[in-house]
Amino acid sequence: MVILGIETSCDETSAAVICGGEVLSNIISSQEIHAQYGGVVPELASRVHLEMIIPVVERSLKAAGLTLQDIGAIGVTTEPGLLGALLVGETFGKTLGQSLGIPVYPINHLESHVFSGFLERRDITFPFIGLVVSGGHTLLIRVDAVNEYALLGTTQDDAAGEAFDKVAKILGLGYPGGPAIDTRAKLGNPRALHFPRPLMNDEGYGFSFSGIKTFARNLVQKQKTISDDFLIDVCASFQRAVVDILTAKTIRAAEEYGAKDVVVAGGVSANSELRATMERECHTRGIRMTAPRIAYCTDNAAMVANLAEFKIASGVKAPETIAAHSRSTLLPFSL
Repeated sequence: MVILGIETSCDETSAAVICGGEVLSNIISSQEIHAQYGGVVPELASRVHLEMIIPVVERSLKAAGLTLQDIGAIGVTTEPGLLGALLVGETFGKTLGQSLGIPVYPINHLESHVFSGFLERRDITFPFIGLVVSGGHTLLIRVDAVNEYALLGTTQDDAAGEAFDKVAKILGLGYPGGPAIDTRAKLGNPRALHFPRPLMNDEGYGFSFSGIKTFARNLVQKQKTISDDFLIDVCASFQRAVVDILTAKTIRAAEEYGAKDVVVAGGVSANSELRATMERECHTRGIRMTAPRIAYCTDNAAMVANLAEFKIASGVKAPETIAAHSRSTLLPFSL
């Protein structure tokens, strides 16, 4: 079955076409306008989605060499995210499905990130441990099957991606902060500054990144001038601390629950140090680590269509009605 995916949860308008696990197209239109504001402006995001949703869907169908009449089902992100942005995709997807007489599957954005590892390899085994790290979320999840999840831990304050953005702002590196810090960290000494690692050795699976952000702010405030060497060392040391925490918790969860696979997903999974460290630590323990390619790390419709395909294969029926929600209603993602 050919499935059309639609994603408009934040500041990317995306449409993708999948059939039998193969991505036939994945079109992403990113909204660069938000960079001048240092973060996403919800109303602007909604307006741009309205302008882009039709041309992006048309481009995805053209790239796949298909027409609307070839589509057998639609998957559309309905939660969580910016409500105005979600409503654009939800309304469009629902209307298109009704006009074509095909089922429309509401897709949880976080759940689709968890399953994005299957876009790289189809032989991931259940149960696996999913680490979702993005600007808004840090979640550690045991995935037993489609629709069967156990939330092991989440952040008590800032999400990992949020911490990257805030530290980048403190350092004057602009938005988004993750890529800027990752690039400069390659030039610095990760052991130059001794950043704290909150909760890393705690018995639970909770996360806390606010203290690391505050530590970075205090370091900068003590400096009369910010030299290039100091800046790259802050980036390297901060990034190393965050990666150490994320890796330690994920590895421990995989060992505790006997998982043979770990999936690292979300925007922060594009971080080169996180990918390399997680891969190395998993490999030494006989665990397979899968991270989606960069195009599937940030918000994209391929992962939405992918999850819709999994739900269809698992016998999940599309609901009669769908609605957008700014917060997640699906356990264990209803945080």
